[in-house]
Amino acid sequence: MSDAVDPAIVEALIAVRGRAYAPYSQHPVGALVESESGARYFGANVEVAHYKGLCAEASAIAAMVSAGERRLRTVYVIGPAEHLCSPCGDCRQRIREFADAETRIQVLDAQGVLLKRYTIDELLPDAFGPENLGL
Repeated sequence: MSDAVDPAIVEALIAVRGRAYAPYSQHPVGALVESESGARYFGANVEVAHYKGLCAEASAIAAMVSAGERRLRTVYVIGPAEHLCSPCGDCRQRIREFADAETRIQVLDAQGVLLKRYTIDELLPDAFGPENLGL
């Protein structure tokens, strides 16, 4: 696994993380998703007082879907520290909805160093997806 992530992607992730709204947890997260077309969509976590906020990954995926795209190629997630800030269970399922076997999920530390890379099967083994509903 190469630890090098395109510096432009790291810069964009740090910038979007900096725009997160995390007054309750003080845990800003940024995400960037690349769609099948190669377009990039960004998201930051947005917390609200009743604690049902929006994760960065969900925010980025919503931007992609709102633009009319439906397939993820790569998902990048950056947290505020040196530890692994992998997608939560809800975001794993959301990623699964738009992923395929080629999709890669990459989790970076606060400075943009790649900590871990997943396939969708590694991130969410034995997942329930559209095919389980006959779609």
